[in-house]
Amino acid sequence: MAGWCATALAVAVHGVTVALLAGGLWLLVGCWGRGLLPALGGLLIGLAVVLRPRFARLPKDEGHRAVLRPADAPRLFALLDEVAATAGTTGVRAVVIDAGFNGSVSTYGVRQHRVLRIGLGLWEVLSPQERIALLGHEFGHYAHGDTRHSLLVGSAFQSLGTWRYTLAPAPAHSLAEDFANLMTALPRLLVDGLLVLLEHLTLRQSQRAEYLADSTAARTAGAEAAAGLMDRLLIGESVAGALHRESVAARTRIGGPAAPREDPAEGLWERLAAHAASVPEHEYERLRRVAERRATRSTRRTRPPTCGTAG
Repeated sequence: MAGWCATALAVAVHGVTVALLAGGLWLLVGCWGRGLLPALGGLLIGLAVVLRPRFARLPKDEGHRAVLRPADAPRLFALLDEVAATAGTTGVRAVVIDAGFNGSVSTYGVRQHRVLRIGLGLWEVLSPQERIALLGHEFGHYAHGDTRHSLLVGSAFQSLGTWRYTLAPAPAHSLAEDFANLMTALPRLLVDGLLVLLEHLTLRQSQRAEYLADSTAARTAGAEAAAGLMDRLLIGESVAGALHRESVAARTRIGGPAAPREDPAEGLWERLAAHAASVPEHEYERLRRVAERRATRSTRRTRPPTCGTAG
């Protein structure tokens, strides 16, 4: 029932954009020459363009990020296709590699091509079987679906976010700006309410999708590897801190007057893996308890209590 309500609400959100566009066209064309009505129509059309749903784009291949396609890494994509088949779905069109401590799947473009994101900060601290579990978890999202990431509801979230940004109060330096903020207060509250309602309607399904993705990870790589992945996700802050220290040390070596000419990235991921391996078991126990306490305090959490950032 909640899923149907979320879909209906998403249709209504997009319906507002369509209504603005249709009304603007009618005023612009049908009321041409009737005073300010065509100008109002042009304003409505411009507003519809600003508030239109937007489709994500594939990130560009830059210095801090690499974008791979099947021709660039055929063995990697063969592995991805194999894991995807085990999860009951199909592979991806591209893989985005960066230095983050995360893994995720998404879509881009009007045709909703699939893309997998892999953060080397996470990938390099995982064992080979834990990496399979990570891939199984991510492909599990494709296999089981998530209303919040569907084309209709996901774009409704994006549209509401755009509405919220457009209606956000501006710093008031005059009476006219105060009046503008006052006039947008009620629509802003309405948009906030719609966002909260849409999040509430999709919460249970998103939670279910996360647990099913974890189940897919266990089925793909084994329960032990899936549990190991969950533990590694708990030390994300620690690994991020180690990466930051490595970055600072690299800049210091490069900028020093007598700095040796060495590649700062040499051995970086080995040192990061060694840092992750040095985390004692009692620290994992503490982090599990902290995660469980946070989960019991939050009623809007979609991730299982012992999970970190992968999604």
